[in-house]
Amino acid sequence: MTSTSRVAIDVGGTFTDVVELTPATGEIRFGKVPTTPSQPTAGVLDAFGTTQAPLAEVGMFTHGTTLGLNALLTRTGARTAVIGTAGFRDVYLLGRTDRRTNYDITYRPPPALLERYDTFEVPERSLFDGSVHLPLDEEAARAVAATIASRGYDSVAVAFLHSYANPAHESRMREILAEVAPDVVVTVSHELSREYREYERTSTAVLDAYVKPIVRRYLTRLEGELAAGGFEGRFLMTRSGGGAMTASAAREQPVSLILSGPAGGVIGATEFGKLIGQPNLITIDMGGTSLDASLVVDGAPVLHQGAEFENLPINTPSLYIHTIGAGGGSIAWLDEAGALQVGPQSAGADPGPASYGKGGTQPTFTDAALAVGYMGGSAALGGRLTLDDRAALSALSVLSDKLDMEPLALARGIIRISTTKIMGAVRAITVEVGRDPKDFALLSFGGGGGLVAVDVAHELGIPTVIVPPGQGAFSAFGMLFADVQHDFARTAVTPLASLDSPAVAASYEEMAAEAAAALAAEGFAADAQVLSYSVDVRYAGQEHTVTVPVPSLSSDLSAIVGQEFTELHERQYGHVMDDPIEVTTLRLRASGQVSKPVLRTLATGESRALTPEGTRDVYVSASEPAVPYALYTRENLLAGDEITGPAVIHEHTATTVIHAGDHLRVGSHGEMVITVKADS
Repeated sequence: MTSTSRVAIDVGGTFTDVVELTPATGEIRFGKVPTTPSQPTAGVLDAFGTTQAPLAEVGMFTHGTTLGLNALLTRTGARTAVIGTAGFRDVYLLGRTDRRTNYDITYRPPPALLERYDTFEVPERSLFDGSVHLPLDEEAARAVAATIASRGYDSVAVAFLHSYANPAHESRMREILAEVAPDVVVTVSHELSREYREYERTSTAVLDAYVKPIVRRYLTRLEGELAAGGFEGRFLMTRSGGGAMTASAAREQPVSLILSGPAGGVIGATEFGKLIGQPNLITIDMGGTSLDASLVVDGAPVLHQGAEFENLPINTPSLYIHTIGAGGGSIAWLDEAGALQVGPQSAGADPGPASYGKGGTQPTFTDAALAVGYMGGSAALGGRLTLDDRAALSALSVLSDKLDMEPLALARGIIRISTTKIMGAVRAITVEVGRDPKDFALLSFGGGGGLVAVDVAHELGIPTVIVPPGQGAFSAFGMLFADVQHDFARTAVTPLASLDSPAVAASYEEMAAEAAAALAAEGFAADAQVLSYSVDVRYAGQEHTVTVPVPSLSSDLSAIVGQEFTELHERQYGHVMDDPIEVTTLRLRASGQVSKPVLRTLATGESRALTPEGTRDVYVSASEPAVPYALYTRENLLAGDEITGPAVIHEHTATTVIHAGDHLRVGSHGEMVITVKADS
């Protein structure tokens, strides 16, 4: 059967978003179905049910999921053990022994993924240079493997001292576990990270092992169900680092999927920003459960060489994404002092907000937006879900009675609190790291982004808001642009002045050979493989590094890296120093290039005069309880169309609100560019 379409599906906490691309015509279709938490694959198959092309005609399927992240959040992952070097049994539980929350007497650390009872040690010892100080004690290793098997662990993480330099003992431990405990899923740290820092590498291995059985079962079942439906195309998963990986690779390294869904939106924002000439963007993705904020600077997403989950380090490259519990399903509640709070608890997909009519009784952000008039009960979300405004008001009334407020005043308060929390997330990735929000445009997407974007921009002085086409499923749209990526690293702590360029070139050649073999095995020809080199550099004595691109492996590598490091350090931190410079890590990113969507331009409106389809009364305040907002349907807008606020623009997957003084113009690719009213 001829492959005629590409599909991307992003499973969120409340909705599952689907985007279908027909490459021959450039036509893109967006859809949305409810997420099915109890049966994860069912929501994905429901999403495929909204596409025009049957499964047999889908040539590429790209998928983002929060399955692993949710298992970590709810502590419902696999029962996991960890094996370390004798004498270093407590590396994982001790961590860095720092206390980041110093003055909060109510602070309690998140529940641990495992206890000391679950930690084991085996006599062995490699040194930092890869030499073997003490051979692996195979008899002891077998005894530990037998104990793990007898206790019924689901998975085990193996993280030996300095295995980044010599992985032989970890590999042999895996072989022994396969012989003695064949039913236990095994993660070895060197396959996830070839970098120093034992705690970070061990933590990465434990997180991977904790979610691996769950992700494996999910992907195996999903692949089987897709195959039964006739799917024979390429199956990719988006990675936390901004690319994609094959489903088979994801089964082996699921730790790379923890920020899988949010990464799709940042990828899409980067590519869409290039298309419309906006290289510097703040992105906010407001879904049903959470909000993700990120940055695109000079046409590239901000990438960290490590991430964290609840203070647990993940030593793999990750996009810089700041997540807060502020989504459409965020529940409004009263704290012990009787003050109104919103989130982070969410009504999720089941039962969902009260207005969904699925049994939810607690008021949420969505109920508040419906009550004040931003959304209408007559317009079905995703063409399927009609909101019940009476149920929303009923849920709000229960809480407003306790506060002796009018329900609509409470609804406005819920929106304002959510907006303030989102402002805090944006400040965290801009102001708190020395960047001015005014230097960026705000790209808003997700099912709820358009409801709050203009308010957030106004409060932070951001002059422009951009709402891309298909905003409600934009993260899925971004997945269509994701190249398959592999990241390789080698620790090489060396003074820059004495950097051995031939030795560095040899290390890169070794990594490049691994990369070429991996991409070739995944079906990428040599001309579809792109290798990018970089080094982590710091001033001697510093803890943190700056990642410096390496344009070529020339003999004057030290001079090139030194100059680039100085410029980047001053750009990022505002100063340079005369201290000696040292290299810590050599990095290689290998990309298998997939064909990128070519977006059609929108027909022009030729400066036509737009007539609103009607008005919707919006509760602005007690003194303005019913302000008429002009109502438009986005699917009817053409390039060049202009709208002056106040107005509500609803579409298939989301709603956008602009206020008095705001001005909207539709761009050539269907983007809505909103000039935010400045304070007089």
